[in-house]
Amino acid sequence: MTTTQVIILVAVFAVLVLVYLALGPVMKRRRGDLRGRFGPEYDRAVDRHNGDEKAARAELSERLKRHGDLRTRTLPAEERERYRAQWGQVQQRFVDDPTGAVAEADHLLTRLAHDRGYPADSHDDRIAALSVHHPHQIDGYRRIHALAGRTTPGDTATEDLRTAMLGAGEIFEKLMDSPHAGDREDRDRAEGRGGGIAERLHLPGAGREDRTDGTDDRVDGNRPAHRADPRADGVPAEDRNGVRR
Repeated sequence: MTTTQVIILVAVFAVLVLVYLALGPVMKRRRGDLRGRFGPEYDRAVDRHNGDEKAARAELSERLKRHGDLRTRTLPAEERERYRAQWGQVQQRFVDDPTGAVAEADHLLTRLAHDRGYPADSHDDRIAALSVHHPHQIDGYRRIHALAGRTTPGDTATEDLRTAMLGAGEIFEKLMDSPHAGDREDRDRAEGRGGGIAERLHLPGAGREDRTDGTDDRVDGNRPAHRADPRADGVPAEDRNGVRR
């Protein structure tokens, strides 16, 4: 190898090192930006690509490019009220027909997403767009849609259906433009219409305090039960003759 060839190789190597040093922080910052933007959806994308972060970042970058500038439509007040009423009916239906309620919730969320301006032609496109704008809640929509496809009652445990409905409630609130997913629950409590989503779906322990002996600390579900004090005026429970009962 001649001296000229050695010089050329050294120069090429030096250029590659400089390029790496220049692009390294940029790529690292880009990776951090995507993780910050997508949150749990970033980790789910990595899992889908069997741990390949490069492939996951490419997928998320493509989603962001396609749907990042999506302009959504604000729902008029009458549409919001209609959707609120329909969602309440879905929750009531869950008590007697969990499987049917899950299927209805999936249809309602699909219509709501369409009315807000998200893609309607393809479920995958709709999921991709929603994941860009609601990455922390999108998995709730995925779960409810997957379970809605199991139309035979009994195919899925009721507890799994409850969990899916809770996740669906979170994406529902986001699509309704609520600043916080808990706003509806807070408003219900303030207006005396019962508890939150978990209580309306009869989740274990919702709305009361269960005791280990099988009794309940509440009389009517709201007021603590009155317990007689074993002492009267600070004196042990005994009769006035001093004989302990």
